[in-house]
Amino acid sequence: MSNPQQLRYTKEHEWLSDAVDGVATVGITEFAANALGDVVYAQLPAVGDTVTEGETCGELESTKSVSDLYSPVSGEVVEANQDVVDDPALVNTAPFEGGWLFKVRLSEEPKDVLSADEYAALTHSDN
Repeated sequence: MSNPQQLRYTKEHEWLSDAVDGVATVGITEFAANALGDVVYAQLPAVGDTVTEGETCGELESTKSVSDLYSPVSGEVVEANQDVVDDPALVNTAPFEGGWLFKVRLSEEPKDVLSADEYAALTHSDN
């Protein structure tokens, strides 16, 4: 399992892209997608919602369980991935590409993020 080096990660298994013009993309990691199993439903924050770093902002339901989705950053949601709402399996098949979850305009820099290597050590996976 390979975690892209250019992303940052959380202990709750979300990934975060570097902000471009103040906007970062958020998704869940391949590790989390594999642990969840087949994702069948995604409830994402809506455009205009304010999310808070470390707080619940949605949920992902799989054939195994329902898991809360935590925001790795604070800010305003500027886009939710409608493709994932329509086809939640994208979270499993392309967690770092088409399976991204939402984009947020940062109100502050995230505090508790890990590098790809730190995240790999956390999950005991080869990077």
